[in-house]
Amino acid sequence: MHDSHAPSSIVAFWRDAGPQKWFKKDEAFDAAFRQAFFDSHLLAARQQLGHWMDSAEGALGLLLLLDQYPRNAFRDTAHMFATDALARHYARLSLARGWDRQVDTALRPFFYLPFEHSEDATHQALAVRLCESLDAQTLRFARLHADIIERFGRFPHRNAVLMRQSTEAEQAFLDQGGFAG
Repeated sequence: MHDSHAPSSIVAFWRDAGPQKWFKKDEAFDAAFRQAFFDSHLLAARQQLGHWMDSAEGALGLLLLLDQYPRNAFRDTAHMFATDALARHYARLSLARGWDRQVDTALRPFFYLPFEHSEDATHQALAVRLCESLDAQTLRFARLHADIIERFGRFPHRNAVLMRQSTEAEQAFLDQGGFAG
């Protein structure tokens, strides 16, 4: 059993899950992720794991806890987005320290996703720029996110859980199968 409060534990869990689990809705995976790292997520949300920023692996672990974990563990709730600003804070520090360039290329996008998940156009532009050095699919999704923010100023698929009223254009986008996160 790994220490769930060690960066290596969350990075190994995420790496082992792989791309086939990372962006798919999978209740079993979500439950396993939630159970394994709930306490660590709360520590990160309380800013009690800032010392993880001393290494690339630690920074990646912190970003996974603050950006990816809530999207899986608290799917379809407003809590999915509760630690986004904190994730962006640590992502900025990570970029300044060059941590993103010291991890396996397959894991590098997780340093950029906090910007891609933002509803701020400036963050979106940064995400696209950062993803230009990565694979075509990663760049395609970064551009897709940026295009949605450019078009609507927010992600329409979040409206229901955030108690926001969708505009007619947003609802039409959703009804036509527009990006749903």
